[in-house]
Amino acid sequence: MNLPIETEHLGKRYGDVAAVKDLSLRVAQGEIYAFLGLNGAGKTTTIRMLLGMIKPTTGSAKVLQTRVRMGRREPWASVGYLVEIPYAYSELSVYENLEVARRLHPGTAPEAVGRMIERLGLAAYADRRAGTLSQGNAQRLGLAKALLHDPKLLILDEPANGLDPAGIVEIRSLLLELTREKGVTVFMASHILAEVSRLARRIGIIHEGRLLQEIDVDELQRNRRRRLLLRAQDVDAARRVLSAAGQPTEVLQDGTIELRDTSSVDRPDEVNRLLVQAGVPPTQLMVEEEELEQYFLRLVGLGGDAR
Repeated sequence: MNLPIETEHLGKRYGDVAAVKDLSLRVAQGEIYAFLGLNGAGKTTTIRMLLGMIKPTTGSAKVLQTRVRMGRREPWASVGYLVEIPYAYSELSVYENLEVARRLHPGTAPEAVGRMIERLGLAAYADRRAGTLSQGNAQRLGLAKALLHDPKLLILDEPANGLDPAGIVEIRSLLLELTREKGVTVFMASHILAEVSRLARRIGIIHEGRLLQEIDVDELQRNRRRRLLLRAQDVDAARRVLSAAGQPTEVLQDGTIELRDTSSVDRPDEVNRLLVQAGVPPTQLMVEEEELEQYFLRLVGLGGDAR
């Protein structure tokens, strides 16, 4: 199996602090893999080890089937990356920054610079000094540099940083296009679950340096908690009817009746029928699904209700 990224028991310590612990990942060709975690969870440290910027304390990593070693040249000709701050030569223009980047990748055609400026929406800023760009446009320049040489693998750290909603949609479309049309593999670190769930097919969740869960998007949707919420004029009577039917309930502080059992959530029409026939019709009935952020916080132990 072609694995553009593969790690075995990868770890990094800084003195007594374990930034990354025993990390084993497999990223398949042509997929968008989201590496999700809170700030400080170990995402950027992992990316720096994948790129050979820092040396692991334990374990190993392979990128495009090549063992990563500090100072080694291959396989970087086929890798594009954006790590944390999108650095640029502040006194050079956007065009000049990209021309410098192009010359660092022998074989990249001169017209690639203009093409990437257009593709990343930087045409109006091509002659502007990079140091004067907004955070969003600096991010676009960083992404343009990562994509300039037509890489097979993209490693991106918080690619949506600083982008407005329209920019986020543009980058989302671009990454999906690259994977679908060119078979590019994307490994992206983020702390925004709602955004990565629109892009990625697989998500790895890291917390305090350790991989807690790897999950595909379909499974993620199934794992999100659902509950049935209803209101009735006579709350006590409605509870008695539901309890007699074997459906456990709980009354929330605002008087809403909550049902969490699968049979109730999957068949709200049956709950409605029971109450109507008993003469206690609900005044409100709705199924509520756990927000993606709530799911993530619950998984890392910061979500309050752990039921």
